[in-house]
Amino acid sequence: MHLYIAEKPSLGRAIAAALPGPHQKGQGWIRCGNGENAATVSWCIGHLLEPAEPARYNPAWKKWRQEDLPMFPDKWEVMPKDSVRQQLKVLESLIRQAQIIIHAGDPDREGQLLVDEVIRYFGTRAPVQRILINDLTPAAVSRAIQSPKDNRDFRRLSHSALARQRADWLYGINLTRFYTLSYQQQGEQGVYSVGRVQTPVLGLVVERDNTIENFQPKPYYRIEARFKAQEEEADQRSFTARWLPNEQFQDYLDEENRLLNREIAEQIADSVRSRPGTITESRFRDRSEAPPLPFSLSALQIEAGRLFRMGAKEVLDTAQNLYERHQLITYPRSDCRYLPEGHYGQREQVVRAIARVAPDLQEACSGADLDRRTAAWDDKQVDAHHAIIPTSRPTPNGKLTAAEEKIYGLISRHYLMQFAPDAVHREGKLTVRVSEHEFRATETAILEPGWKALELKLREGRNEPDKTPLPRLEKGEPVFCEDSSLTERKTQPPQHFTDATLLSAMTNIARFVTDTELRKTLRETDGLGTEATRASIIETLFKRDYLYRDSRHIRATDKAKALIGALPKSVSKPDRTAVWEANLESIRRGEGDPRQFLETLKDEIRAFLDKPQGQPAQDCEHAGTESAEARPHCPKCRAPMTERDGKFGRFYACTRYPDCRGTRPLEEDAPQDGTGQKPIPCPHCFSPLVRRKGKKGWFWGCSNFPGCRQTLDDDNGKPAVRLRKST
Repeated sequence: MHLYIAEKPSLGRAIAAALPGPHQKGQGWIRCGNGENAATVSWCIGHLLEPAEPARYNPAWKKWRQEDLPMFPDKWEVMPKDSVRQQLKVLESLIRQAQIIIHAGDPDREGQLLVDEVIRYFGTRAPVQRILINDLTPAAVSRAIQSPKDNRDFRRLSHSALARQRADWLYGINLTRFYTLSYQQQGEQGVYSVGRVQTPVLGLVVERDNTIENFQPKPYYRIEARFKAQEEEADQRSFTARWLPNEQFQDYLDEENRLLNREIAEQIADSVRSRPGTITESRFRDRSEAPPLPFSLSALQIEAGRLFRMGAKEVLDTAQNLYERHQLITYPRSDCRYLPEGHYGQREQVVRAIARVAPDLQEACSGADLDRRTAAWDDKQVDAHHAIIPTSRPTPNGKLTAAEEKIYGLISRHYLMQFAPDAVHREGKLTVRVSEHEFRATETAILEPGWKALELKLREGRNEPDKTPLPRLEKGEPVFCEDSSLTERKTQPPQHFTDATLLSAMTNIARFVTDTELRKTLRETDGLGTEATRASIIETLFKRDYLYRDSRHIRATDKAKALIGALPKSVSKPDRTAVWEANLESIRRGEGDPRQFLETLKDEIRAFLDKPQGQPAQDCEHAGTESAEARPHCPKCRAPMTERDGKFGRFYACTRYPDCRGTRPLEEDAPQDGTGQKPIPCPHCFSPLVRRKGKKGWFWGCSNFPGCRQTLDDDNGKPAVRLRKST
């Protein structure tokens, strides 16, 4: 029996539809064909296995104790996930019967791992083949089925995903316990949840918000002068140029070369007015610009966020629907922006399909030059998956939503750009020297829009006007300064992150790395997370109440600021994590050793636990004379509370006031809601548990509700080990 194992049911159904009948459906499988050619299609439902909890390796690790740190398993184990245990049993039975297994996971690292780990878990000796399906249309699935490869050729993908999974376990478990326990010893309360990728991403947002809050605007001065050629036969059009700072004025400039001293600015403006000058540089050219490459997921999320203000997860979910339900686009979780050269032969069918699905692009489709071939088609740049493009399917499976229409149109436009002429820009630059000062004027204009016609229609009404054409003057020609002016401006704080700019930061993290030596080791494309995980990382931070939306901006909550403020910079900065991400990418390319990567990570974790830089700060701002054991903790944020005087007498107030306004009355008896004892972490998300009273009496719920709905029964004022429910 040939057994196909897909990543998810929708992919399994697409594979079955491409296989010969008759088809027989069972619980978790589809039988296709009869006799020797019969095949069975089954599927995973995401990861069926998950890393074992610490107590599985050592019962003593169930309790949170510093003496048990670091926790490094000698032999890694995985456990079946309770929610999908039945499907795992189905696969176990089928794998044991299979003569050949065809791995049909998604064409990325996690897709490779989640099928590999199931095959490895049951220890079969059957040969394993691999098919890569980037397009769920029947013709594309059939082509993939007819071109199987040896699964061993993809082991580096699996190694990279496995190294990532184990790194997240090692880093998250050890550092979360270490910092939580360390701060509790200092009187702080709550769980300090630390993640290898999530914490640095959160650190970016907190740092940006703090920079904006603490920003003090400063005046700076822009000097401009209007020039005209002196010789009558020369081009007599006037032009305005801006003063260029030089070394002589370095003491009066900020880090962005802006002049901060008004007196100096006035002196410069006065010194050049009505003075002769000379053209020291004259450069004019027409520059061709090739169309942008088709989209990767991050590029699509950034562009959709910028144009449509769509969140990263919304873009991914929409693209996933276009791929799975409608079969209108290729595999969306791609980090590649190139296409296989063989796809060039399908261009006519794809363009016809675009014209059917997106009527507003019919004119662009009819004008496409299908003989044109850009650099997008390049086998050397394509690995397991390729750029996101439309498929040849001419109709959706039902009516498209507004979001689906926008994303399909955006993907289609970038595909059609490959068959449009280059854009042609006219660029000009004149540099003038007047005495010791230099001024520069620039000109930009679009002569031939080419592919930009598609882009411009999408941004109608948002285009900047072309700069005024400059006179055509040659180097060495004399000019005269007709006038000069001084404009005072104010420095502006950076903008709060949006979905687009935060994704861009995660994708090009080298810009935010403070260590200059580490920055040198990173490529411009190195980032935090992967194409498939970045949206979920951001979404998780929202669910854990670390981020919130302020219109289109992403802001950090007080809870997030407290967490990042409590952690050392080596944990909250992206520097080390960016290098680890680059190392994981090298493993995927077959250049790095996953065992060496994990050993290096263990050394880093030991350094966090042992060296002074890994120790929590000792000057705890919430420490008081009353012991943490004796004080209740805030019912809102679980920080220690302190006594204060109010209009109606003394009461307990949160020590994080005014960031948190939690209060409670003074009580002779211990508080009944559990705030008088040390916080106990939620077993699901590690946020503090809070004791609450319901219709059936007291119970314990997660303080991260509604992001986490974990509850536990109450056992004489403490949470019982047995879970009531989990979501």
